[in-house]
Amino acid sequence: MLFLDSPAGVGYSYSNTTSDLYSAGDNKTAHDSYIFLVNWLKRFPQYKHRDFYIAGESYAGHYVPQLSQLVYRNTKGIKKPVLNFKGFMVGNAVIDDHNDYIGTFEYWWTHGLISDETYEKLRLACEFDVAQHPSKACQEILEVAAAEEGNIDAYSIYAPTCKRTSLHKRWLIRGRMPWLPRGYDPCIADYSTKYYNLPEVQKAFHANVTGIPYAWVGCSDPIYEHWKDSPRSMLPIYRELISAGKRIWVFSGDADAVVPLPGTRNSIHALSLPTITNWYPWYVDEEVGGWCQVYKGLTLVTIRGAGHEVPLHRPRQGLRLFEHFLRDEPMPKLVDGIQTF
Repeated sequence: MLFLDSPAGVGYSYSNTTSDLYSAGDNKTAHDSYIFLVNWLKRFPQYKHRDFYIAGESYAGHYVPQLSQLVYRNTKGIKKPVLNFKGFMVGNAVIDDHNDYIGTFEYWWTHGLISDETYEKLRLACEFDVAQHPSKACQEILEVAAAEEGNIDAYSIYAPTCKRTSLHKRWLIRGRMPWLPRGYDPCIADYSTKYYNLPEVQKAFHANVTGIPYAWVGCSDPIYEHWKDSPRSMLPIYRELISAGKRIWVFSGDADAVVPLPGTRNSIHALSLPTITNWYPWYVDEEVGGWCQVYKGLTLVTIRGAGHEVPLHRPRQGLRLFEHFLRDEPMPKLVDGIQTF
């Protein structure tokens, strides 16, 4: 399993050219990631030709499909490709601005986070707006909604909050490229920053060894503020890769108010895919882990009680999901009271 910090400037990734921090965007991120993969396989050739999948969460709902499309197009027609791309999986993913907005506002309202009046204003001001840099009118009513929600953890609405994170700071990081979510330990973002900046940790990861020291950051303000391109919809890429027969799974923790489940379901409905297996509960240790629906070319899985980052909130269910994705097997059901695997 290979973990990639992207784009350059977040995590342990870096660039020797400062201007790269002010020119990032979806397209550049996809091409940089592709170049990284090709060069990585040159350095570690024993991994060439193996089945290859791409996965990610949140704004990786853009990164993953776009990188998948690039890999697919660059390997199409090659009998034994070095990058043997088989499919992708995304979770609580930004997919389509219009459907994401509708689903997000619906989630806030149905979960009692905002007023009726604000819900209607959000629909009028934002539904046809762009998510990356919304209009002034949309931004203003989003701020009203944030105030009505109060000091909750929007990444997991039933979890406690880190008392050291102010309401103002929480709003600033609630973009479409959100900061690390706060799960069972609500201060994990603070702890992570301290941990990944420890010299002994960086030495163990072989990170920060370029000769020019730099701090580990989970989210870079310059990159976010100067983001160049963010297509309003990933659905055309979904259609292309579904037609190509690639495996696509979409999962969603249902306690996330940042990229909520209704938006994901709206986006999938927009694909108009035939249903193979209708909505059903799936199980872990004879407890409902979530729900699943299998479409022709795509599988949707929800994870009960999970927030924005499923492995952080429901690791056991997340592992089961990952196993079934790799094996391309339906999520386990109960048959006559007995759990299938």
